[in-house]
Amino acid sequence: MRLILLVLALAGAPAAAQNAIKGIVTNGKTAEVGVWVIAETDELPTKFAKIVVTDERGRFVIPDLPKASYQVWVRGYGLVDSKKVKATPGRAPLRLKASIAPNEGSAAQYYPPIYWYSMLSIPGKSEFPIGRAHSQAEWLDTVKTNGCIGCHALGTAATRTVPNALGHFATSQEAWARRITSGQAMTSMVNIASRTDTDRMLRQFADWTDRVATGELPSERPLRPQGVERNVVITLWDWSNPKAYLHDEVSTDKRNPRLNANGKLYGTTEESTDLLPVLDPAKNVATEMQHPVRDPETPSTKDAPMAPSPYWGKEPIWDSHTTTHNPMLDERGRVWYTARIRSPRNPDFCTKGHPSAEVFPLKSANRHLSMFDPATGKFTLISTCFSTHHLVFAEDANHTLWTSAGGAQNPVIGWLDRKVFDDTGDEEKAQGWAPFVLDTNGNGKRDEWVEPDAAVDPTKDKRVVTGLYSVAVNPVDGTIWGTSRSFPGYVVRVNPGPDPARTALTEI
Repeated sequence: MRLILLVLALAGAPAAAQNAIKGIVTNGKTAEVGVWVIAETDELPTKFAKIVVTDERGRFVIPDLPKASYQVWVRGYGLVDSKKVKATPGRAPLRLKASIAPNEGSAAQYYPPIYWYSMLSIPGKSEFPIGRAHSQAEWLDTVKTNGCIGCHALGTAATRTVPNALGHFATSQEAWARRITSGQAMTSMVNIASRTDTDRMLRQFADWTDRVATGELPSERPLRPQGVERNVVITLWDWSNPKAYLHDEVSTDKRNPRLNANGKLYGTTEESTDLLPVLDPAKNVATEMQHPVRDPETPSTKDAPMAPSPYWGKEPIWDSHTTTHNPMLDERGRVWYTARIRSPRNPDFCTKGHPSAEVFPLKSANRHLSMFDPATGKFTLISTCFSTHHLVFAEDANHTLWTSAGGAQNPVIGWLDRKVFDDTGDEEKAQGWAPFVLDTNGNGKRDEWVEPDAAVDPTKDKRVVTGLYSVAVNPVDGTIWGTSRSFPGYVVRVNPGPDPARTALTEI
């Protein structure tokens, strides 16, 4: 199920209306405070749910519900899900009875995944180095944001247990070794495990799931929503399809969040499919649109190596040529994507002839750019010499589109001059890129540099490889900021200067 969430902070509980469901939650004796009340329906064009929190007297109002019949139930910490009751907006208040969890184990099934994942044992500081991990901090970098957590909500019921369908193994460590080869993300998972010490890493995860299997529970209990947290209303719509995953979505222009009010939302599905999800939240309608490619030889994730999945078997459920990653709306409501449109080998102008190529030639790019215009329903594909990952518009006269490349080993920052592209349609003329060069000699300008593997020369500048993952523009001075996902990580600032390919300077 693919869901999108909108969170609205309310000043207080709204008055009940014909489009609201209201009531009170008790445990049969006293009010249940700070528990969720969920209303869900499948009578709309796409599955729809709305969630609110009870106040200090156990009261709730679920506002602004589309006309439909709803299943309503209670969920909360210390509880198990209550029985679902049928309800219609505008009717008499409901009296819902919460179901107290019979034991701590039952209650813990509703804890956030991170509470379970925190049970994972981490080697002590004195044990390092271990394999390729030089320190405990580097190990944590892998099992947390810069590794496993980057793609998985580890600690969910599916991840803190080992499914029987995976097979039978002599040890849990063997089960985990097989588990991380499942599906088309196999290569990524195996590579992440090998960043440290694969054997030790798998042993730690096996120990974790073994302890969960024997009944060990998280040491901390989550608190119920407090204060203004109880004023949050969450609306969810089902979109995309069961074999895809949502990577990102956009609803407006970051520079002008008034744009596209009540309009459609556009998602990206990265490695899973070329079918991009679109949601109309006003009409509760979810659709998909096919993202095209320019080159019929564009590779697909369908060909990625894999072992059978305990959920999908031998079926390669991913089939993405475009691997769309990050969408962004411009001031005209057009949707810009980082998307693969061709095979990696760059055209000749990327290595010779382009102004940026004369400074730093590029032989390949794994992801490029595209634009969808809702007014015409058409895609425009843009081949870039530089790889793309995230993108952001500058607040300048040309609406320059700056991009990151994702991996820390990418050597350049790239951009598209939006005005030039809109005026001419010339993708070669409109794009540019620059290497990351430090002003080592401190004279305030770009000079001849030494390469990353060369010793520092105090009379010259130094080129570094510090590819950006995130990218943002300072609207005050036009500098580009980003992060580099290496270890240790870096915050990077790039001052483009008047001719970025030749004048850009980097600070780390």
